[in-house]
Amino acid sequence: MTDQPQLHPSIVAMVSLASGIAAGHPDMGQCQLERLRKAGVPQHQIDAVIEIARHIRDEAAQKLDAAFDETAASAAKPKVDKGRAAAGSGCCTPTASGQSCC
Repeated sequence: MTDQPQLHPSIVAMVSLASGIAAGHPDMGQCQLERLRKAGVPQHQIDAVIEIARHIRDEAAQKLDAAFDETAASAAKPKVDKGRAAAGSGCCTPTASGQSCC
C-alpha cells in the first residue's frame, strides 16, 4: 500500500458538513462550521457547500416522497392475490441481524 497524502482538514470539514446536512444529522455541522471559519475558508465557499448539501437533501426527500406516493397509490388498487402480497411484498425487509423494520 502506498502512502497517499491526506486530505486537507478544510476539505474534510467541507465533506463532513455537506454529508451531515444532506443526511439530516442532528448536530447540524456546527463543529465543521467552526473548523472552516478558523481555517480561513471564505464564507461564500461555506455558503455554497451548505446550498449544495441542502439541495441534495431536498431533492432526495422529494424523490422519496414521489416514490412513496406512487407505491401508496398502487397499493390502494385491489390485488388479485392478497395473501401473497401480505406474506412477502418485499417493501419491508429485515435488518442484517434479522430484526423486522415494520
